[in-house]
Amino acid sequence: MAHILIEEAEKLDLPFQFNPVVSKLENLDIEKLRVKTGEALAISSIMQLHSLLASNNDVRNRSPSTPINAIGIHLQRVAQMNQNTLGDLLEKDMINGYSPRNDSPSSSPLSPTSSPYIDTFLSTLWGLSPKVMVVMEQDSDHNGKSLMERLSESLYFYAALFDCLESALPRASLERLKMEKLLLGEEIKNIIACEGAERKQRHEKLEKWNQRFDLAGFGNVPLSYYAMLQAKRLLQSFNCDGYKIKEENGCVVICWQDRPLFSVSAWRFRR
Repeated sequence: MAHILIEEAEKLDLPFQFNPVVSKLENLDIEKLRVKTGEALAISSIMQLHSLLASNNDVRNRSPSTPINAIGIHLQRVAQMNQNTLGDLLEKDMINGYSPRNDSPSSSPLSPTSSPYIDTFLSTLWGLSPKVMVVMEQDSDHNGKSLMERLSESLYFYAALFDCLESALPRASLERLKMEKLLLGEEIKNIIACEGAERKQRHEKLEKWNQRFDLAGFGNVPLSYYAMLQAKRLLQSFNCDGYKIKEENGCVVICWQDRPLFSVSAWRFRR
């Protein structure tokens, strides 16, 4: 990314400095970002913010004994999955009261669950008065409270991602094997097997992110026609059928067939 941004800045004859952040967002020290007074600040976040979406209850319930409990829950679920069918596990999930309710926050695409981590982080970024902030996130709802909700959403989302890999890389490709096992496989395990603050893969739909940024004091910056055209041309250069790009309220949504996979949105500091 740094190379591409530097090249674009040179074309426009703009002084530009790229500072990568190598840190977990929850441990990020804003003072170390070397933001200089009077300089225009642009922020880019690629598939990172969802790791801060643990709710108040998830954070409140975390205690010194949580890691042990989390391991116990994880091992119990793994054992259940080995001994029972998936249907048995889902049936038990519903019996235990985890079935989605019409009044649950996760049921509505426009009612994001309050999260102290993301609220504080966005408030801190707002305090830096960025000229623009570009955000890319997975466009799927994997932040549901029940196993059934998360499993259902994950099934369709990751099936589409595996179809993408099938169209782009041969099955024997080492790059594909690493992607499937080390990235997608680990994400799926975290969504299904982890609970509470240990569950980091809390992807949400674009509608919820729009509301979060609006509440944090950011205004949406609609992507220009030229930006959309560039995105479509770049996608066409890969010569893979099945990918689509659509515009949604000034944001870009990358799809496989008609299934949304990723969203790209731009925001600016709003007083």
